[in-house]
Amino acid sequence: MARILTGIQSSGEIHLGNILGAIIPGVKLSQDEKNESFFFIADLHSLTSLKDGEARKKNTYAVAAAWLAFGFDAEKNVFYRQSDIPEVCELTWYLNCFTPYPMLANAHSFKDKSANLADVNAGLFDYPVLMAADIIMYDANYVPVGKDQIQHIEIARDIAAKFNHQYNDEVFILPEAKVDDKVMTIPGIDGRKMSKSYNNYINIFTPDKALKKQIMKIVTDETPLEDPKNPDTCNVFTIYSLLASETEIATMRANYEGGNYGYGHAKLALFDLIVNKFKEPREKYAYLMENTDELEKLLAIGAAKAKAVAIPVLKKVKEKLGF
Repeated sequence: MARILTGIQSSGEIHLGNILGAIIPGVKLSQDEKNESFFFIADLHSLTSLKDGEARKKNTYAVAAAWLAFGFDAEKNVFYRQSDIPEVCELTWYLNCFTPYPMLANAHSFKDKSANLADVNAGLFDYPVLMAADIIMYDANYVPVGKDQIQHIEIARDIAAKFNHQYNDEVFILPEAKVDDKVMTIPGIDGRKMSKSYNNYINIFTPDKALKKQIMKIVTDETPLEDPKNPDTCNVFTIYSLLASETEIATMRANYEGGNYGYGHAKLALFDLIVNKFKEPREKYAYLMENTDELEKLLAIGAAKAKAVAIPVLKKVKEKLGF
């Protein structure tokens, strides 16, 4: 049985990019009986950018509710909040002492922001080591990631391998990145990659009025309503195509190319598609966000399961280190 591990930061609202790129593929993996899945909310990681405690708590519930709304089975698998397992912080310190400075200086998470070092905190610099601890503490075999996260898995492997070599023992399992080439980059309302940091996302869980407002902000060109339009260069059509059936996509393409069909029409069609396609997940999400005590119960059960795996691994590490 393969152990799958993945997490999502609680640094902001869950958006369509998270859902299509991580949540739906992750839930599908977890439903394979050959897999054992560890899914967690990375609330410690979010502290590198988000300092508001109440916002982090709300975001943590939002991530948890989103996983469950799309069918993650918290009873069959391991579902937990990162900060409920303080052992991961202890392991991070031990791994820090085996991590060369240049490895972290070359990490994308640091280099992308290194032009303005005043904005870089030590947590951001050390982000890959905490991520490595998140992975190897639970003996994960595979970590589903996008291509932009492969480097972090390589860092985790390098740190684990160095520790194993130092003590001539297979203390840690070396994880492998699991990249789904079929998962494409989801464009945001401005055409760039959909991201919390760009504030260009679509939150499908927001109420209808706010959701429609987000969709109506999708950037398009100025082609007049009566003229034919190129669907292949339009963000609205691209997002629509990620969600619609082949028949719906063909109809939308014909509307674009036939003229007398404005971008406003296309945006309303996208809104209707999202509301209908995600009706059940939206309802379940709303229920869970109104009943966070249910989330807390599930997370507490998950934390106990996670600790049962983490504590023996940490004990083995401490024995090797002479603690």
